[in-house]
Amino acid sequence: QVQLVESGGGLAQPGGSLRLSCAASGFTFSLYAMTWARQAPGKGLEWVSGIYNDGSETDYAVSMKGRFTISRDNAKNTLYLQMNSLQPEDTAVYYCVRGWGVTTTSVRGQGTQVTVSA
Repeated sequence: QVQLVESGGGLAQPGGSLRLSCAASGFTFSLYAMTWARQAPGKGLEWVSGIYNDGSETDYAVSMKGRFTISRDNAKNTLYLQMNSLQPEDTAVYYCVRGWGVTTTSVRGQGTQVTVSA
């Protein structure tokens, strides 16, 4: 079955960095665009970034541009999100999502908590 397992979350200080990973299995990873999404406490799902199946194109939400970098390794079936210059408003559960974009019915992992606090 399809599995997406995120890791790498944790506590970071403002201005700090974290690198999230998502291990994919149960489908042909290299054929799918992938997305990172997040959900802050009391808020809805928010699209963070997307990447084409071959990594040739990426896109970011406006507030993440220049701070976050999405990448993938199709040989390892793994998606990444490098997050720099973290801010308290980046605190959320981050999800790896199969496909481009995110809805409440999207195939996604269980999420990894990112907390940015001094």
